[in-house]
Amino acid sequence: MTGEADIAAVGALIGDRARAAMLNALMGGEAVSAGELARVGGVSPSGATAHLRRLREGGLVVDQAAGRQRVFRLAGPELAEALEALALVAPPLPVRGLREARAQGALKRARTCYDHLAGELGVAVTEALVEREILARDDGDFAVTQAGGVWLEELGLDLDALRRVRRSFGRFCIDWTERRPHVAGSLGAGIATAFFASGWVRRRPGGRAIAVTPAGAAWLERTLGIAVADR
Repeated sequence: MTGEADIAAVGALIGDRARAAMLNALMGGEAVSAGELARVGGVSPSGATAHLRRLREGGLVVDQAAGRQRVFRLAGPELAEALEALALVAPPLPVRGLREARAQGALKRARTCYDHLAGELGVAVTEALVEREILARDDGDFAVTQAGGVWLEELGLDLDALRRVRRSFGRFCIDWTERRPHVAGSLGAGIATAFFASGWVRRRPGGRAIAVTPAGAAWLERTLGIAVADR
């Protein structure tokens, strides 16, 4: 018989500041080297190895060889969504200096939460899709309307394939910085993939913040009525 979930075991893994910083660095969904994770965690390479071993054994990260080094990713989108939810109740870290303030500003404007759009951009896109009746709120999730299905397929999404993925489809996710929902799940991932493939957004170096390109800003304003002030 299965007992209650061992939340304390996961909490112990996340509760260390170095490991929490490493997990946060993996929230963008990209693979990150052990050396870079050591830097963001503020620990030595040997210390990072020990921390990453614990995270891997606890099922929070996976690793693979990339040439002569190992790279790490979050174990899956469910973990990213759980970490985003924890951020809603966590106190903010102090910002030290102009560089950190700029990085936090970029993160607030637009970022990926594992594989979907988040921040001001993710919320604005979600709200615009609801206003245009492409998406509809459906018992705590987002559903695709009949007209919305045609629009999203023209955007390049294979909705049937996204529905077959073993994860939630249109997850209603409260955004950590905006305190308003953005669309997650396989549908959110498909929308983000289309944005990257079309060249409307690009990743900023050194984190999970993303930037809207000039072409993306023009498309967002023309199609969804979203004005992007800072690209």
